[in-house]
Amino acid sequence: MREDFNQIVKKIAVSDIRQFDNEVSQVPGMVKLTLGEPDFNTPEHVKQAAIKAIEDNQSHYTPNPGIPALREAAAAYYNEKFNWHYQAENVITTVGATEGIATALQAIINPDDVVIIPTPIFPIYIPDTLLNHGQVVFIDTSADGFVLTPERLEATIKAQGDKIVKAVVLNYPNNPTGVTYNHNELAGLAKVIEKYQLWVVSDEVYAELSYSEPHESLANFIPDQVIVVQGLSKSHAMTGWRVGFLLAPKAVTEEMIKSHQYMVTAPVTLVQYAALEAMTNGKEDSQVMAKQYIERRDYLIKSLEPLGFEMARPDGAFYLFAKIPANCPQDSWTFVRELAKTQKLALIPGISFGAGGEGYVRISYAASMENLHKAVERLTAFVQAH
Repeated sequence: MREDFNQIVKKIAVSDIRQFDNEVSQVPGMVKLTLGEPDFNTPEHVKQAAIKAIEDNQSHYTPNPGIPALREAAAAYYNEKFNWHYQAENVITTVGATEGIATALQAIINPDDVVIIPTPIFPIYIPDTLLNHGQVVFIDTSADGFVLTPERLEATIKAQGDKIVKAVVLNYPNNPTGVTYNHNELAGLAKVIEKYQLWVVSDEVYAELSYSEPHESLANFIPDQVIVVQGLSKSHAMTGWRVGFLLAPKAVTEEMIKSHQYMVTAPVTLVQYAALEAMTNGKEDSQVMAKQYIERRDYLIKSLEPLGFEMARPDGAFYLFAKIPANCPQDSWTFVRELAKTQKLALIPGISFGAGGEGYVRISYAASMENLHKAVERLTAFVQAH
């Protein structure tokens, strides 16, 4: 068999987050706080809309960017939520936020273009950039409270010399830290981004799970330079439905439709009708979950701080990025493997999210309170044993 495969594909790997989750899933009695998977079920009215779509024989191709009614509803939904100003022509319905990220980066990157990625961050943006022959430049934000500052961004841009800096990726509220950006922080970044005419791939899939303040977006400041990535996986507990959205200026939307078309043709038709129901009659669905996430977050912070864990500013999403207590192994892989082996509790090592993540663990509180109580008991035993 020939083995001269695509060299970029050979150099990337299956996510170590997924690999570790698969590994610990085989252990009976394991409590997993690993994946970003809401433990809620999809709202009943959304499920019924999908059933009706099947009964109505909605099983044919749709336009590549999605059925017109859904594009209109998505624009209206997010405009109302976040004070944006998009029209249906600015929206592409994608196969989850994951496909949306790949589509956006493919549409804007030329070979050797630089994409700036602040870390710690969910690693998906890195292989997507490399697969499009772009170059990744990282900024470790751990010294700045896990927030990208305008000063660090501008210094990094200048350090690239003659290279073409094409885009910066932002994810907020952030996975893994739960940190998000406030008005002043976004305003400062917008000035630098506008000055250097960068694209922003702005992954805001956790936007409806912002807790301390209402969610703001760079699309409120520099909409002509922002590609917003959105989706229903987190807001409506629809991870398995695989439905997301890209919202962007018309010129880039027209280019992204090409990438999107040749990747997936269009999202699953019946799923689009379920999404239409979520967009039109499920505007408050996320708030039911958000209230419980806040209770879970507060319980974990109150329980873990006495054990010596220090948390980043957890303003959104459903993760705590916790600094490992000084008496425990500081290598995050060693920590999570020992914890899983001795206490049957699985967390994700901070190093999986890039520079600045070592010495931390990500704890997902998208889990029942019963499992969170078990997790605290097992973490307490583990820390006390050290």
